[in-house]
Amino acid sequence: MQTKTQLQTIIEYLQNHVATASMVADATGVAQKNLCRYKRDLEQAGQLAEVRKCACQLTGFKAWYITTDKTKFPKPIQLTLF
Repeated sequence: MQTKTQLQTIIEYLQNHVATASMVADATGVAQKNLCRYKRDLEQAGQLAEVRKCACQLTGFKAWYITTDKTKFPKPIQLTLF
């Protein structure tokens, strides 16, 4: 049986949940330090987006809720010159 990597675990969890990094770390067991590195890499690759910033359900502190579900990504704001 093949075990999932931490990256696969994070991607799969965030396909079905919109959560803060603290919430993902708590639910998956992936250390938050590692999660932050994966988050940056996924954002740069266009595979993860910050959806909203509000109080984390776990810590109570203001934090970004993130997802890898592209249907939940915020719509880009199109600026027009004219």
